[in-house]
Amino acid sequence: MTYNIALGAMLFGTVVDQQRSFEILDRFVDAGGTWIDTANCYAFWEHPSGFGGQSEELLGRWLARRPGVRDRVRISTKVGCEPLEAGRFPETAEGLSAAAIKNGIEGSLRRLGTDHVDLYWAHKEDRRTPLEETVGAFDELVRAGTVGALGCSNYAIWQVERARNIARTNGWTGFSFLQQHHTYLRPRPGTRPTVVHRFGMVSDEGVDYLESHPDLGLWAYTPLLSGRYTRADKPLPPEYAHSGTERRLAVLDEIATETGTTRNHVVLAWLTGGEPAATPIVGVSTVAQLDEALAGVALVLTPDQRGRLDAAA
Repeated sequence: MTYNIALGAMLFGTVVDQQRSFEILDRFVDAGGTWIDTANCYAFWEHPSGFGGQSEELLGRWLARRPGVRDRVRISTKVGCEPLEAGRFPETAEGLSAAAIKNGIEGSLRRLGTDHVDLYWAHKEDRRTPLEETVGAFDELVRAGTVGALGCSNYAIWQVERARNIARTNGWTGFSFLQQHHTYLRPRPGTRPTVVHRFGMVSDEGVDYLESHPDLGLWAYTPLLSGRYTRADKPLPPEYAHSGTERRLAVLDEIATETGTTRNHVVLAWLTGGEPAATPIVGVSTVAQLDEALAGVALVLTPDQRGRLDAAA
């Protein structure tokens, strides 16, 4: 079976040790999973050095110990957020200059032990660097065969449109994927989730832009709110304390009961089957959590169930 899901490897090699990480990766591939998402900065905030690279290094070790598996998976990684000085993020983030992008991909390929990545992301916008320089540097990687496709994450929609227009004007390969935080619940108007970059959440404008540009795919990070849909020990943050959350959770519970599943299953099914359809990035720390996520994206909601979820939204 083919799943519309990406396995988030952010904490592999730090919070999730090598043995468990390998178990999860093996299960993901054996179940038919394809996309694995990481970044060159993962997870600098968890490592004593204050620098990232541990996730890519672990994936590199896994690929080296699984002959032939590189041909069965697609690697997605990012550049732009690795701190240049420990303990000073975001002010010393590497950014998206041509030099930073060149150094970023070289380091990622070395750690991953591969000669290409299938999808390369601008991790967050860099207003210090001309957008033309960033877009041109990414295009060079595609022309060299080092990168398959390009995406941007945590970008304002006007910046996405401008970057894509620069690529069209110059005959360059542009961004064809957008990675933002997206889930069923929404924070109170005027606020945003505390773990999200300023332009990191899918807005109504973003949904409209994606619907108008079907050539731009959406990847959704933190789709399950780090376990907060189902775990009593992880309450929702204050920005979700409003009547809209109560309505949405009530409908989630109704449909979870009807389908014999959980809130997590229903949220993932809503994301993957929606308009625009999203590819959820699921970060898991156990094989059981991975199996739940795979079951969620395999769940097909009826038109009535999806309509009730949308109406509550």
